[in-house]
Amino acid sequence: MFKKTKKQQKERRHIKIRARMSGTVERPRLHVSRSLVGMYLQLIDDESGKTLASVNHKKDVKKSADAGERKGKVAVGYLLGLALAEKAKTLKVTKVVFDRGGNRYHGRIKAAAEGARDGGLEF
Repeated sequence: MFKKTKKQQKERRHIKIRARMSGTVERPRLHVSRSLVGMYLQLIDDESGKTLASVNHKKDVKKSADAGERKGKVAVGYLLGLALAEKAKTLKVTKVVFDRGGNRYHGRIKAAAEGARDGGLEF
């Protein structure tokens, strides 16, 4: 029996998720990309194929910002969610579709979603 790698399993989950969701101008898709080093969040309008706003761990996280009791990479995820919510406010976006990108909803992914919710976005 052939065993699939973790990467193949993640790609399969991501394809299944994306088949059921799509972003629009009124309700863009909030996509979360996670790597070993950092995170990237984007608001994407799938109808026109454009990225409306994006944040990443290098330029959009302030070291002095308050992430509550979160530490390390989870705190970075939370702060990125807050930063993306602020950019969404300037675009007058309040509702989004959450795309976890095939990742499980825990840890950094969950923290990013909580940060976006605390920043004012509705899922």
